[in-house]
Amino acid sequence: MKKDQAAWRRGEYVITTDKSPLDRTFIHAFLSRSTWAKGISRERLDAAIDNSLCFGLYKGSEQIGFTRRVTDFATFGYLCDVFIIEHHQGQGLARWMMNYCLEHPTLTQLRRIMLVTSTAAGLYEKVGYMPANTDNFVWQINRPEIYQQS
Repeated sequence: MKKDQAAWRRGEYVITTDKSPLDRTFIHAFLSRSTWAKGISRERLDAAIDNSLCFGLYKGSEQIGFTRRVTDFATFGYLCDVFIIEHHQGQGLARWMMNYCLEHPTLTQLRRIMLVTSTAAGLYEKVGYMPANTDNFVWQINRPEIYQQS
């Protein structure tokens, strides 16, 4: 494992930032049917993975979860693409992954980490995220249909 990579273990589960074992076909299959990345192309997903700090969750050698941080590695990070496959949900793995992601040496140094979600708010609140629902505080350009246009 390279110096900038980290790994955490919990029984037979492991989380790692090493991108080499990522099952990009598995990740694409999940995300392309998700509500937030429906229709994303494999090429676009590969570019997103290549340019992000990624965390793969594995049971043995089988990938069962994923998340990534878009970051400048100095001041800001954006949490996205968080998932655990259905038959491994309900075991606290998502919370474990979120907690350990926040302990990554890069992420502990960031001034702001944000996310946009319409699901699982309780999970994010449990690990320290707070809503930023202040008038004129969070601004966006939102293109929800962009993956279908490609």
